[in-house]
Amino acid sequence: MKRNNLVFSLLLGFGLFGILTLLLSNMPDAPNDFKNEETKNLKRQQKQDNYREFVRDNYRVYAMQMPDSISFAGEKVPLDNVDVHDRLDREFHVNTYWHSQTFLFHKRSGRWFPIIQKILEAEGVPDDFKYLCLIESGLDNVVSPAGAAGFWQIMKKTGIDYQLQIDDQVDERYHLEKSTKAACQYLKIAKKKFGSWTLAAASYNMGKAGLQKRLTEQKVESYFDLHLNNETSRYVMRIIAAKYILSESEYYGFRLRNEDLYQPYDVKKVKIESTIESLAEYATKENTNYRTLKVLNPWLRRKSLIVKPGSSYEILLPLNGSKLKERIVEDKE
Repeated sequence: MKRNNLVFSLLLGFGLFGILTLLLSNMPDAPNDFKNEETKNLKRQQKQDNYREFVRDNYRVYAMQMPDSISFAGEKVPLDNVDVHDRLDREFHVNTYWHSQTFLFHKRSGRWFPIIQKILEAEGVPDDFKYLCLIESGLDNVVSPAGAAGFWQIMKKTGIDYQLQIDDQVDERYHLEKSTKAACQYLKIAKKKFGSWTLAAASYNMGKAGLQKRLTEQKVESYFDLHLNNETSRYVMRIIAAKYILSESEYYGFRLRNEDLYQPYDVKKVKIESTIESLAEYATKENTNYRTLKVLNPWLRRKSLIVKPGSSYEILLPLNGSKLKERIVEDKE
């Protein structure tokens, strides 16, 4: 009996010893493990410090320097007025570093500025007003919360006053050529009323009556001397900043090749003198599709086009083939 107890005790002892040995063998070396973790923390810290140094040494965000002399529509901007300088400086920086939007401004200008420029020239409005159009809408057919629509952000009543057709089937605020002509008429009248293109531009934002009231109240004659609401106070400044950022892109960090710009659509004009019951069917017959028809003619607001006797419309269609293509424009450089 004692012998059996002795054997059992020995076996139990060996078993416990084995288990303890196994456990100890699997335990990490506390001092070494501590050193390893300390090394990792040190390397992590060094990596973080190196990255911060890398950013410090390599990343650059520059302050923009405005040209020494700035003008809008032939009118000199009084940069010697610190208030004017600082307000304009703000717009140069905001619009330079609003990268995604300003890149789109550059790209879209390649497609739409050639059309706008021709109309401005024909209407006797300074070329700089193409930047007013850009600031108004980003050269996109957007609708404002107040209901202004199209590239030139024309209100319905104003559009009708300037002979644009605006009803449930046609809205010519979305017709680039016609809306540009309407905007030109407004600006020429405003220029005649206020005596300067900068005031005409300001009135485009706040209205002629509102601008005249501020001029009378404050007894000044220049846009740059007016105290206005924040939106109109920034408005002309944004237009001026856009002019220089887009026309002198390289001075503001933008590098776009000619092929990076959206080019004008390759289209033809077709005269429509009778009602089209289904624009989708019409598009198919013309070897294109409804989507393309609407992209080229956003002023068509319904799925049909009713043409009254004696009336007609001109719509745009792809020039060659069914797909919408760009007209290749040679790089002038």
